[in-house]
Amino acid sequence: MQSQEQLVCTTCRLKLPETGQHRGEALVSGQLRFAGKVPVNFVYSYLYFNKKGKTQRLIHALKYRNTKEVGSLLGRWYGYQLKTDIQLNEQIDLIVGVPLHPAKLRQRGYNQSDWFAQGLSETLEIPWSDRALVRNLYTISQTGKDRIERWQNVNNVFGIGDPDLVANKRILLVDDVLTTGATLEACTATLLAANSQSVGIVTIAATR
Repeated sequence: MQSQEQLVCTTCRLKLPETGQHRGEALVSGQLRFAGKVPVNFVYSYLYFNKKGKTQRLIHALKYRNTKEVGSLLGRWYGYQLKTDIQLNEQIDLIVGVPLHPAKLRQRGYNQSDWFAQGLSETLEIPWSDRALVRNLYTISQTGKDRIERWQNVNNVFGIGDPDLVANKRILLVDDVLTTGATLEACTATLLAANSQSVGIVTIAATR
């Protein structure tokens, strides 16, 4: 396993494009992407995503180069901020990652969102589950799709794996990158339909 310094050197960490959304420092709130669609308590992204930038390289390593520890590391870093700055640990009961279809999971070998969830869980001291949400249908990549196409691609895709895990719980839903929000919107709707008390969203990164 690579060390923290090998994964992201100290100099690079200091230059990461943090959004500051959880502290109200961002010009545009991530919550606006879900306005009028599904009720979410909050939407925070750790980093801004720019093509060919530092964040894209980290996400690419996490998803396609088997460097899953990057997800856990970023989760621990952001979890520390969320705990110390806004006491997010007092506002949630369970952390849930956006699931992969079993076929995609076998192909990749791991779910990058679950590794981010594990890192957040470790720092926030809140349990996480990879059984709460399931992906029932295999969908093609969202890359290059507009918002309507993305929604059509994920509508009715997700289900609940264990209703008892999410009922009456304040859920923290996590994913790697927030773009249009279609996937997270579909997951949120599924959780709320299963009687989750509330859903808040945290992602590693977000497009501007």
